[in-house]
Order: sequence, then C-alpha cells, then structure tokens
Amino acid sequence: MRLGLYIFAALTLTAIIGAFAYTLNPDNYIVEIMGINFNFPVAVWLVLPMILLLVFTVIHMLYYSLKGYFKLKKWQRDAETLDDALYWSLVNEPKEQKYAISEIASSAALLGKSSLQAHDTVEGLSPRLAKVLNLINKIKNGEYIDLKEHKMAKVFNEGNPLLIQNRLNRLHSDEKFVEEVMKSASSYSDLVRGQALEIFAKEATFFKARQFAKVFDVKNFFVMLERVSTEEEMGLTREILTDFVTSLKLTCTDFVKVADITKKEFRPDQNLALFKQYQADNPKAQNAYLYLLFEYELLDEVGAYLEEHEANEFIKFRALYELKKENKNYKLEDLIDIDSLC
Repeated sequence: MRLGLYIFAALTLTAIIGAFAYTLNPDNYIVEIMGINFNFPVAVWLVLPMILLLVFTVIHMLYYSLKGYFKLKKWQRDAETLDDALYWSLVNEPKEQKYAISEIASSAALLGKSSLQAHDTVEGLSPRLAKVLNLINKIKNGEYIDLKEHKMAKVFNEGNPLLIQNRLNRLHSDEKFVEEVMKSASSYSDLVRGQALEIFAKEATFFKARQFAKVFDVKNFFVMLERVSTEEEMGLTREILTDFVTSLKLTCTDFVKVADITKKEFRPDQNLALFKQYQADNPKAQNAYLYLLFEYELLDEVGAYLEEHEANEFIKFRALYELKKENKNYKLEDLIDIDSLC
C-alpha cells in the first residue's frame, strides 16, 4: 500500500472511532502525569494510542523506504558502472571500476582485467553497447570505420588490435592513407607500416618512392625492382637506385640480384660505373661487380681486378676466368647458378 493512502485510511478510521466514542460519552477524563493534569474528552484518550501507532508506523515505513531507495540507487549506479566496464572490455581497453555493492564487485572486477569478444549479435543491449558492438563487428569483417565520426578517436590506445585492424582495412580502401603511413611511419605499428609498404611497393614508381627510401626494406625494394622489367615508366635511374642502395643493408646476394636487373635497364658503361662505385663503398658489392664484368665479356678488367685481391678470394670467379681464357664461349650461367655466386 502507498504511504499516502495508508495515512489517509488510518486517519479516517481514527476519526470515525473518535466520533463514535464521543457520541457515546462526551465527558472529559483527567490524567495526571508528573504533576501535570491532562484533561481531554474520553474519545481523545481512546484514539490517542491509534495516533501514536500511526506516527511510529509512518516513521518505520519512511525509514525502510529510504533505505530501499538508497539501495536501489546503488544498484542503478553499479548497473551504469557495469555497462561502462563492459564497453571498455569490448573495445579491448579494460579499466578497473569501483562498485558500491560487494555482490557485484566480487564478480564484475574481472572485467577490469579482461577483454570480451562477441561471436554473434546480442539482443537487448543498451544503446551504447549495441553501437560499439556493431562497429567492432564491421571492423572485424574488413570494413573501415571513421572513428572521429563516431566520436571514438580517443577510445583506442596505440597497439589496440581493433585500431590496428581498422587501419589495415583503411589501407585497402584509401590510397591517400597508404602514403600518409609512409610519411609518418614511426606513428604506426609494425603491422600497419609493413602492410602499407607492401601496397605501396606494388603500385608506386621509383620516382615517387624515392622520398621513402629510408622507410623501405629489402623485400619490398625487390618487389619494385622486379616490376621494372614488366612495367613502363617506373622511373628507375642510377641516382634513385643509389639512394635505395645506400639506405638498405644489402647482402652480397642482394647486390648480384640488383645487377642482374639493372644490366637490362642501364647501358653497360653506366652500369659498370655504378657498381664500381658500389664495390668501392661496400665489399658486399664486389661479386656483383665481377658478375657484370663477366656478363659484358671484359676479361682484361676481370684479370686486373682479380690480381688486386688475394688468391683465396673469388675462387669461383677465378675458375671461370681460367676457363674463359681457354674457351671464350663459356658463359657464367653455364657453370655457376647466379644465386650461388656469393
């Protein structure tokens, strides 16, 4: 029963009993308490205990109503806190929360140390959770989500797998973002940076890639080099090639592979001058230089180069040199696999 209705019913009953008693006995009755005389009609003395009971009953009901109200508020606040904890766990950014009710805190504290993954749609979620779960599912399905548009740009920390996946999704749908990653490579994770480099190496020209030479790795450098023989206007020049060679840590085998490609792109004199400089700056390019001397049938230069070095160096090339002196029809590829020159 509602408190107001209860008070109204109790007062009505008290009034009826008092009126009925007054009609039966309208006389007064005196009661002395601590020397004080209290002179009231008999009807008043009759309903006084009822009024006192009503007062204490109302106080009792108010007390437990307030107690229940404050407990309900605690549950409501903890429900909001739990909703917040679920939100941060869904986005892989778990945060510790404080709960007012120990029964909730003892279990919900786990959310502050864990990340949730929903494998299907969930009905009946709060609007906030439903929205973030929908966005997460889109990201996992390969769709790029503009986090600023959804006011979630500051939700994810660097390294968050969802943020990384969203950036990977963007790389495949936004060419400008690929270059943005290349320009600010240090601002992105290794996975995003590596994916951007792979996409860039498959599409860009050497002229465009020159500014990112220091960002490139050997693998994607060769992806671009291998495109030179099949695609026109790649823009490979000796100066651009040198920028990449000086930026990358090429091995002996790498230099030979570069020489095998450039021999088809540059004139012999240009290519030899280029690799002569490379081998002077980096001993790992010496085999590539010798390889080109053999390719261009410059045996005198080969002999002079071998004489400048110790007899235990370039054994394979020395053997080929001796054979070439006896029979000039021998070619390097006839005797040695290019991949085993180093």
